[in-house]
Amino acid sequence: MVQKTRIGIIGCGNISTIYLTNIARFECMEVHAVADLNGAAAQAKAETFKVPNVLTPKELIESSEVDVVLNLTIPAAHAEVAIDALENGKSVYNEKPLAAEREDAAAILALAEKKGLRVGCAPDTFLGSALQNARKLIDAGAIGTPIGAVAFMLAGGPERWHPNPYFFYQKGGGPMFDMGPYYLTALTTLFGPVRRVNGSARISAKQRPIGSEPHKGKLIDVEIPTHIAGVLDFASGPVGTILTSFDVPGNNHLPNIEVYGTGGSMRLTDPNNFGGDILLWEAGGKEWTTVPSPFGYAENSRGLGLGDMALAIASGRPHRANGQTASHVLEIMHAIHDASASGAHVELKTDMVRPEPLPEGLEFGKLPA
Repeated sequence: MVQKTRIGIIGCGNISTIYLTNIARFECMEVHAVADLNGAAAQAKAETFKVPNVLTPKELIESSEVDVVLNLTIPAAHAEVAIDALENGKSVYNEKPLAAEREDAAAILALAEKKGLRVGCAPDTFLGSALQNARKLIDAGAIGTPIGAVAFMLAGGPERWHPNPYFFYQKGGGPMFDMGPYYLTALTTLFGPVRRVNGSARISAKQRPIGSEPHKGKLIDVEIPTHIAGVLDFASGPVGTILTSFDVPGNNHLPNIEVYGTGGSMRLTDPNNFGGDILLWEAGGKEWTTVPSPFGYAENSRGLGLGDMALAIASGRPHRANGQTASHVLEIMHAIHDASASGAHVELKTDMVRPEPLPEGLEFGKLPA
């Protein structure tokens, strides 16, 4: 029988629902406790998902019955909570981004190494069936030698629908820090680390009206750029382009991600999802063809990276949704903003190694030891 890793969740907002739903489906872990600064929110989640313990954040971090802290707080609190958890002898898995600031991300990783603990971080969508299939195809030479890639995330702002959208426009927010991790994690796990970036960014409106309840009609002060364009030079050779925006009304006709090579092109699914079709256009071909995926985890599988980390801790192997990749992605996002401010390329200091792919055909809740 698999020994279940006891998860303590800090942060019981919107995103906690899918984690609580999915963790119960993995044989390797269970939720032991939940906590939130809003005690009523934690109590409600505990009652809905039959979590045995409702604690304060401090009590959860100090509990001897919690093995791993799942940190679902707002981005500005990611570093503080993660460091507190590590100081109390617990590995931690953060929602994205790893931290708001690069220095904080470095401090998290250094403390984890000193303590012999693990740091994981969302997104784990790159472990889903679509992006695992894309990686298999690229590694097998389906598009020849990779030349470049484009990534587009264009939408109106989350203040249209989110019940508490203020943090999207504070440090650690904006379209690049909110959605960029999905696209940049996808690209770096396909091509490896980025060596330098360039970019341009703007704040299109200093205030934005909230269109959703319960704060409808109130104004948000915008502290971070809302339309950002970046150019990525990957160490392995490809040149990438990324455009993220909260300033685009209506639907656009751009792909989520396309990659180009000497022998063909590939259109990838939305990296915010786990499943979806991969389309391939081979050199000399006349149309896109769909390539079925042999991999599992096509449905919303948030928590997959956490489960993989839990098993990796037990077996001693590296885990896939790791802090090094998340730290590198965080530096890329900051560097694009820095390049816009300086008007020059920015060389990156962090590095990452592409995590091992998952085996094909895994059932939901099953992972390699």
